[in-house]
Amino acid sequence: MEIITEKKFTFEIPEGKKKERLDVFLTHAIENSTRTKIQNLIKNEFVTVNGKFVKPSYQLNSGDIIEVRIPVKPRPAQTLPEPIPLDIVYEDDDVIVINKPAGIVVHPALGNYTGTLVNALLYYTQNLSRSNDVERAGIVHRIDKNTSGLLVVAKNDIAHAKLAKQFSAHSIDREYWAVVWGHFKSSEGVIETKIGRSKSDRKKFAVVEDGKVAVTYYYVLEEFEYLTLVRLKLKTGRTHQIRVHLSHINHPVFGDPTYGGRKIHYSNVTTRVKQEVENLLEIMKRQALHAKTLGFIHPATNEFVKFDSELPEDMKHLIEILRKNKN
Repeated sequence: MEIITEKKFTFEIPEGKKKERLDVFLTHAIENSTRTKIQNLIKNEFVTVNGKFVKPSYQLNSGDIIEVRIPVKPRPAQTLPEPIPLDIVYEDDDVIVINKPAGIVVHPALGNYTGTLVNALLYYTQNLSRSNDVERAGIVHRIDKNTSGLLVVAKNDIAHAKLAKQFSAHSIDREYWAVVWGHFKSSEGVIETKIGRSKSDRKKFAVVEDGKVAVTYYYVLEEFEYLTLVRLKLKTGRTHQIRVHLSHINHPVFGDPTYGGRKIHYSNVTTRVKQEVENLLEIMKRQALHAKTLGFIHPATNEFVKFDSELPEDMKHLIEILRKNKN
């Protein structure tokens, strides 16, 4: 495979951090990673610790400097149609509402030039808006790769412009369901901050003074022993907004590797709880976040339409186990 570029990561182990295997640390530290992929990178000498090649089992020490290089496949000359199944909730001459599974990127970008929602859409239909270039044909808005849920696609430029205007005005009705760490002091509330690029890690977002205003409303649906099922309404739509906001108030989304959701955020950490969490993280290999409801003014009829979706199987399974453990 010809390599034309690489993603590079550097980590420094802080003072006082507990001993941890190199492969385990990197699996949690690098978004969208698996332990197998990390181990392959280490074995193929794409990872160094203090400038030296080590084994995946290397025990990290305070002050260790880890450098990671991830090969990126060459970018295709063009975005091509691919026969990827689509879960279509609704379709007419102007829009398609899709229930996106976790694990699929919305449009081609660095490191993900194939296998995206756009590749699937180009195979499914020739009728897509071209307000953007072909790499974003039909795409009005995005949800994260490892977030599942509803997304509206424009089939022509007029529909695209009208939908984009609603997103810009924050008038789209969007509700997410999430399983998060801990219990809330009140059954509902609002999180309002400014969000921008993290000063310490430019690949992440954070609450920062010079960011853009972000507003998230939360409503507790069900409490479990150490996790909570919540409904979230977006007033704004900043990148990673829900994940950043919930982490900011110490209730990170369960399973989220980027914003602390794969670490235990619970005071009564017994051996039983640790084992339960490990088992649950095997079920929930991504953030337990689903874009459940989507409502907007239809660009052709000017009528308000609203769509709902079921939770995906991994989140259903997670909640079923939490309910059993609670009882």
